[in-house]
Amino acid sequence: MTWFKEHLISAAKPLHFGHFTDSHVFADKDGEYFNVNCAEHLAKTLAAMAEEDFDFVVFGGDLTQDHSAESYHLFAELVAASPLACPVFWVPGNHDELTHLERMSQGQISACKRICHPYAHLLLINTKGTTPAGWVSKAHLQDIKQALAVSDAPHILIGHHHPLPVRGYIDKHILENGAQLLDLLNEHSQVKALVHGHAHNEYERVCEGVTIYGTPATSIQFTKHTQDWQQQRVGPAYRRLRVEQDGLLKTQVVWLEN
Repeated sequence: MTWFKEHLISAAKPLHFGHFTDSHVFADKDGEYFNVNCAEHLAKTLAAMAEEDFDFVVFGGDLTQDHSAESYHLFAELVAASPLACPVFWVPGNHDELTHLERMSQGQISACKRICHPYAHLLLINTKGTTPAGWVSKAHLQDIKQALAVSDAPHILIGHHHPLPVRGYIDKHILENGAQLLDLLNEHSQVKALVHGHAHNEYERVCEGVTIYGTPATSIQFTKHTQDWQQQRVGPAYRRLRVEQDGLLKTQVVWLEN
C-alpha cells in the first residue's frame, strides 16, 4: 500500500475539510480556458476556502490545461500566496502528470493519500488511465481493498473521474471500470461517500450504501444533461464537507461570484 502514505489528525472534533477541483491553469497566469482566467478563479477559490477554518483541503485533479511544468509551479505559487494556511492534498486528473504533482508536493502541499481522523478516514485514489477516460488498475483496487481493511471507521474516498454516467458529454471520458470500483466499495459498509471532480458540475446520487458527490470546477462548468460540448461561465465553486462524531457527513457546494 505504498500509495496510501498517511497523514494523521488527532484532534477529536468534527472533521471539516474542503474539496476543489479542475483548475485547468496554464503556465501564463493570464491564460484563459473558454474565456475564463483560470488562475484568477483559482486564487479566488483559495481565498474563500481560507475563511472556512478547514482542517485541510483536497484538490481533485486536472490542475493543468497546457500540460506544462510551469503550470504546476503557478498552482504552487498561488497556494503559497493565498491566505489558506491548512494542508493541501491532491489526486491526479486525466490532464495531470504524477511526476509534476509529486515534485510540487512540499511544505503546505502534501502527497499523502490516507488521512486519518478520529471520526473518519479519507482515501485519495488514483483514477488516471492512459486516455482521458479513467481507470483504476487491478493493483490499485487491491491497495484500496487493503486500506479499507485497516479500520472500521467511516471512510470517504476522493478520486477524479465519475464512476457512473451523468448524462453529459463528459461521459465519453467516464471511469471505465467504475462499476468494479463501486462493487468493491459496496462490499465495505464503512464506506460512506465517493467524491470526484471531472464532471465540472455538482450532483449527488446514491449507489447502494455509497453516496457519490460531484464537485463543480474552479474554472468553467459543463452544461448538464446534454451530449453536446457546452460550457457555462458561472463562476468558480468548491465543496465543504463536515463529519460529526457519529460519522454523519454533511456537505454543501459553495458558489463564488463570476
